Amino acid sequence: MKPLTFDILKKIPHQLGRAGVLTTPHGSIETPAFIVVGTKATVKALTPVQLKEIGVQAILANTYHLYLEPGDEIIKDSGGLHAFMHWDRPAMTDSGGFQVFSLGDAFGAGVSKFAHEVGESNKPKIYDKDFSLEQARLAHIDEEGVTFTSHIDGSVHRFTPERSIEIQHNIGADIMFVFDECTSPMAPYDYQKEAMERTHQWAKRSLKAHLFSNSRELENKQKVRQALFGIVQGGRHLDLRKVSAQYLGVMDFDGFGIGGSFTKKDLDATLALVNGILPSEKPRHLLGIGEPSDLFEGVEHGVDLFDCVAPTRIARTGMLYTSHGKINILNAQFVRDFTQISESCVCYTCSNYTRAYIAHLFRSREMLGATLASIHNLYFIVNVVNDIRQSIFSGTFFECKENFLRKYQHGG
Repeated sequence: MKPLTFDILKKIPHQLGRAGVLTTPHGSIETPAFIVVGTKATVKALTPVQLKEIGVQAILANTYHLYLEPGDEIIKDSGGLHAFMHWDRPAMTDSGGFQVFSLGDAFGAGVSKFAHEVGESNKPKIYDKDFSLEQARLAHIDEEGVTFTSHIDGSVHRFTPERSIEIQHNIGADIMFVFDECTSPMAPYDYQKEAMERTHQWAKRSLKAHLFSNSRELENKQKVRQALFGIVQGGRHLDLRKVSAQYLGVMDFDGFGIGGSFTKKDLDATLALVNGILPSEKPRHLLGIGEPSDLFEGVEHGVDLFDCVAPTRIARTGMLYTSHGKINILNAQFVRDFTQISESCVCYTCSNYTRAYIAHLFRSREMLGATLASIHNLYFIVNVVNDIRQSIFSGTFFECKENFLRKYQHGG
């Protein structure tokens, strides 16, 4: 039995975008879809019941963090990720590769998936072997894998492609990603090329380890095997992205992730190029990017799945999505604002509470504030993608995009 199937039901005319259904052993995902990040087998401040009520179809957990705490063997012995966190819908795990980026290239530089235009004086430091060896908290990258120190207790650990796959098999999500190196968007071309080539070799090793593990599980009559996605890298350079998509696209992956970091102006061209090369019959996941405006561009250019920590992360600071852009509920203007967070929103929070109440919770540092804010932000972002999906079926994608962005970006 295949680990997943992907059926394309409708396409955006003359574009790469499409709507479909991705079926896994734990249920189906209607695409395009926003996958909610549950880093440590939990979406902070929310229960699985609340996630289902919001309409969350699938979650993505973090291999690096679960390996360190509580440990992949404990999760395996508990019956796997789904049983461990009481989640019976589809689940994914990343490879831990982004931690190479966050502990190496981006450590202390404030660099995220999107780069800002910066000057030489504050340009993010690229990965440097000597510097990494001097700084115990940074990852050290070599051709075989990554050596890093735990952010929890400073202990030293080692990830290779084979080890990442072993850990992900123990965790037991429906979809896994190959071990890759994610570089700074400001890294020089030569290093981007080197990192991409290393990622390609790691992808081959990840796939080999995955297929070997699957064959053993089938021999032992264990559960249906997991799916594995390759990850296209290449930074901001279209020629490297083209090489990466061509190299990985012919390999026997179940789907593909598009990784790395971008500037805003790079995103559209990169996605159009990469998704025009990758096999059209397989799903594509844009890793770690999920601002509302980015979702429309991603779908238009052929992305089926998104994930991003932003909706819940900013919610816990009091930043909330509305149809007219984001608001900071801690601003004084909301203390006596007795309207709901966003007009026409029917989430649990908007149906029962006012901006004034949410502002009170945050100002009083009550835990309920983070929960209600997270419910709203996830409901908002999940339903933006749902509306995009319905617009593909109704043939109104571009009208949907224009109407949303006009209000969201310009408040009108």
